[in-house]
Amino acid sequence: MRRRNFLATALAAAPAASLLSGCGDDGDDGTLDYLSLAWQKESMEANKALVAEWNKRNPQRPVRYVQGSWDSVHDQLLTSFEGGEAPDVIHDEANDLTDFAHGGYLADLGELLPDGLRNQIPERTWDMVRFGGGTYGVPFLQEPRVLVANRRLLDDSGVRVPDTEDPWTWDEFEAAARKLSGKGSYGVAWSMKEPVNQSVNLSLTTGGAVFYREDGKDVVRFDRRDSYVAELIHRQVNRERTAPRGSLGMSGSDTLPGFFSGQYAMVPLNFSYRQQVEQQAPDGFEWTALPMPAGDLGPGSGPTQGMSPQTLSIAQDTKRKEDAMAFIAFLTQPDHMARLAAGDWIVPTGRKALRDPALNTRKHDWRTGIGMSEDLRASPVLGVRGYAEWKDKIATPAFQEYYSGSIGLDDLRGKLVEDGNRILARYQR
Repeated sequence: MRRRNFLATALAAAPAASLLSGCGDDGDDGTLDYLSLAWQKESMEANKALVAEWNKRNPQRPVRYVQGSWDSVHDQLLTSFEGGEAPDVIHDEANDLTDFAHGGYLADLGELLPDGLRNQIPERTWDMVRFGGGTYGVPFLQEPRVLVANRRLLDDSGVRVPDTEDPWTWDEFEAAARKLSGKGSYGVAWSMKEPVNQSVNLSLTTGGAVFYREDGKDVVRFDRRDSYVAELIHRQVNRERTAPRGSLGMSGSDTLPGFFSGQYAMVPLNFSYRQQVEQQAPDGFEWTALPMPAGDLGPGSGPTQGMSPQTLSIAQDTKRKEDAMAFIAFLTQPDHMARLAAGDWIVPTGRKALRDPALNTRKHDWRTGIGMSEDLRASPVLGVRGYAEWKDKIATPAFQEYYSGSIGLDDLRGKLVEDGNRILARYQR
């Protein structure tokens, strides 16, 4: 059975019934395996319903839904690729595609993409999945970072409430955090258990990038525009005390109890956290989602954020690439893409899907995410070989030490740049 090992591994955390239903007697029976990483109830239901609809319309080329997990997908996919047992259609994230593409495990979708799908997604979004001369995924969902704020505390403070048309500058955000702090409470809680992606992606707001191309190679720099937001976070935690040191080791979910109790007035979170906030907030608690601040350091700065979208890819070794692409095109039809985005509480990439009435509403501040979509650009880390090692071995501990005040800016810069460039050079020989 061609894919038994992958299915068993991917579903190891799922109930036994799910494992049995996801694995037939013959992995080469003409059925396409679709690995989905949907995890929220509404998203899983939407994915399974679309698979069922596809199968009803296409009985000659059926699809089998396979439930995976974001927590372990990279290692599971690597094992399955090396063993020739990968699923045909793969739901993943652009961050994860670089090494798989360089390893020859993913199909280049350039010649397979139908014009309708290609034209629905903006070029700036296609840039998020292009590297090494190929296109290795269809970017279909994206998730900006927002400020989730306590509405009552915001109104009582008298600060200007920003929107996507007129976001705060970083200076205004810093001033708002000061106004919202006091009497044992903090203006903002930065969750930095995983500090690297947000530190890099927010550097785009000030015209930075951290990763650059020089003489055809990737290099790390950490100059003023790259470090501006990191310096602000360090200042809020260690000098102004408008952000608690205790939140630095937290995940986004860990900050919510303190947010609900009024200990933190604002928490920077990914857009999908709105669902968790809505479901867990105590009765009468009012919250709102605000755009992240925009840089004002001159040309190149603004509300831009780096983004690593969710993607749909095709395994290189599948013999049914055209069928796999037809299924991806079906999943990403505008109404289907909007349905999947709604189920995940995040933002679609397609132009028509972004105009879907269900997403263009003030309820739960959907309009904030939709309004931010124009300013989402490819994360500087995408396509950088060696990024994962730099992130795990160098950047994560270095940023954590810096934000907590254990090291200064010069030490942080030395670790990120000097140690980082040695790692990147090894991957680019």
